[in-house]
Amino acid sequence: MTVHSAQQTDLWPAPTASGPVDATVHVPGSKSVTNRALVLAALASEPGWIRRPLRSRDTLLMAEALRALGVGIEETISSNSAATPAATPGGDKAGEAWRVIPAPLAGPASLDVGNAGTVMRFLPPVAALANGPVRFDGDPRSHERPLHGVIDALRALGARIDDDGRGALPLTVHGGGALDGGPVEVDASSSSQFVSALLLSGARFNQGVEVRHTGATLPSLPHIRMTVDMLRAAGAQVDTPESGGEANVWRVTPGALLGRDLTVEPDLSNAQPFLAAALVTGGRVIVPDWPERTTQPGDRLREIFTRMGGSCELKEYGLEFTGSGRIHGIDVDLSEVGELTPGIAAVAALADSPSTLRGVAHLRLHETDRLAALTKEINGLGGDVTETADGLHIRPRALRGGVFHTYDDHRMATAGAILGLAVEGVEIENVATTAKTLPDFTHLWTGMLEDRR
Repeated sequence: MTVHSAQQTDLWPAPTASGPVDATVHVPGSKSVTNRALVLAALASEPGWIRRPLRSRDTLLMAEALRALGVGIEETISSNSAATPAATPGGDKAGEAWRVIPAPLAGPASLDVGNAGTVMRFLPPVAALANGPVRFDGDPRSHERPLHGVIDALRALGARIDDDGRGALPLTVHGGGALDGGPVEVDASSSSQFVSALLLSGARFNQGVEVRHTGATLPSLPHIRMTVDMLRAAGAQVDTPESGGEANVWRVTPGALLGRDLTVEPDLSNAQPFLAAALVTGGRVIVPDWPERTTQPGDRLREIFTRMGGSCELKEYGLEFTGSGRIHGIDVDLSEVGELTPGIAAVAALADSPSTLRGVAHLRLHETDRLAALTKEINGLGGDVTETADGLHIRPRALRGGVFHTYDDHRMATAGAILGLAVEGVEIENVATTAKTLPDFTHLWTGMLEDRR
């Protein structure tokens, strides 16, 4: 693995906890919900509102890309101070909202996807509905991330795409103003986003869409359930395996999508490092507005971190999580919640017994090869981590300080911060990469450590 040399001098000293944390952390809105909401609102038949959206690199890239296609997105902040408490990082103000005004989609346009999987995968089907060519490009790592599932499926549905046979970025979608749609097969073993991408735009296809997953495995199913729930809330008719449909087949009936007034939930996966802080320090963290019911994969942290030594209680005002002062190893299948792996690995490296994290071979294709990166960086601090065919085996060891590289991966940065709570001298390279989904992470992190009630 290589590290960008320009970032090696950009080191953030991860603070070590002086005692148990006791803090309330207002986690900004969900990236996954915000970006799905933007796509659905852009394809709706009437304007809609997205309240308390996440303002991060990934969501701003999505908003700018939709604007480039002709969609109106107006940002407003309520002037009613009684209804608008102080902003939490990420622009997550109770009174902040985006008004999305659908418009005929048109090119030519050039879209920057950064390294956002949701942008690079959700928008090619939208671009196929535009009139004119739409070019996609992004960060160097985006050229290495799999996109073949979306490209091949769109071609089978009638779209014209130039990618020089790469199955990856950069590429150009030559939109024809409409797409026939219909049945299509896709191997989504490397990313559930291939399925979500086709479903999100499917109601606008002339024949709707029937997506059949043909691969042996399907990671991150909760994210597909999130897509389905949000489509149904926007008025789409969706048949799924869970609703009595055929296994591994999802159908969206053609029809108009409704403009919604949606309030975005806190990002539960981004709550992970703060809950981990309670576990590592034997303290307590409250995350306000934790939903009682949600399709977010991060909700499974309640179960996983409880098994690792904590306890939690979902109260009217949010989730209260408390560490016991001890961390236990865990043997767990993370195939549906792979994005939680870096944080769980960091906690496991501090446990009192070994851990095995399984079902996450697909993480080798994420923002970086997360399995290789976690192995290299934890071992670089004196740990004992080995890669398996589909995950990691972690044997806790006494750790020492050192540089923790992030590989432009936001979840690597937060994993390093978790380790720094218990290990003096951890320095995180390019902690600013957390802006991808969690702006002002360092402000939230140091605020949590300073909040002693």
